[in-house]
Amino acid sequence: MEEQTAQDSTPIFQQIKNYLVGGIASGRWKEGDLVPSEQALVRHFGVSRMTVNRAVRELTAEQVLVRRQGSGTYVAPQKYQATLVEIRNIADEIRARGKLHRSDPRLLRQELADQALATEFGLEPGAQLFHSLIVHFENEVPIQLEDRWVNPACAPAYLEQDFSSITPNEHLMAVAPLQGATYAIEAQLAPASVAELLAIPPGSCCLVLHRRTTSAGRAASVVTMWHPGHLARFTGSV
Repeated sequence: MEEQTAQDSTPIFQQIKNYLVGGIASGRWKEGDLVPSEQALVRHFGVSRMTVNRAVRELTAEQVLVRRQGSGTYVAPQKYQATLVEIRNIADEIRARGKLHRSDPRLLRQELADQALATEFGLEPGAQLFHSLIVHFENEVPIQLEDRWVNPACAPAYLEQDFSSITPNEHLMAVAPLQGATYAIEAQLAPASVAELLAIPPGSCCLVLHRRTTSAGRAASVVTMWHPGHLARFTGSV
């Protein structure tokens, strides 16, 4: 179990991440500045080196910090928008093609994180998460099933949104500005529950995008997006 203080139920590794991200946001440490060493953080928080190492390692993976062998850990260059695969709002993409977008929210509620989700969010199993399931249509043809989990700490009003008029992407970009993202794209056969919502035969091939986004040094959203294989294509450039 993660170390915690008696006054704060937030895992210590997340408190350390928040401390470092907060210092960067306030200007205490600017781009290229050396941040406190792991030894200094161990002394400051009174925790194990392993806990501090996890916090620094995750911030490095999220491109908030950069480690330089034999030198230390520094505030990373702010290159997120240039180095990430572009995250676009599906409604804007459809409208740009001259087509009509419509979304159909099928689920919007609070649920408990299982072990896999807790790991992705850096939370304890059983933590509260927001869960939405939305079908996106292009000219009344279903082209995407968006299965999204959201950290309430990043978007506390998520469940209050009307996702038939705005998309989760629009809301999250406004309240939890994108800091970083990781992706996985693969072909999968649609299970019956997915096939029904996408109006395709069960077992049809789909392109599936799994994406985890971060904001302010913590996981904000984990989403799996199912696309009928005969309608989908992912493109990009570097």
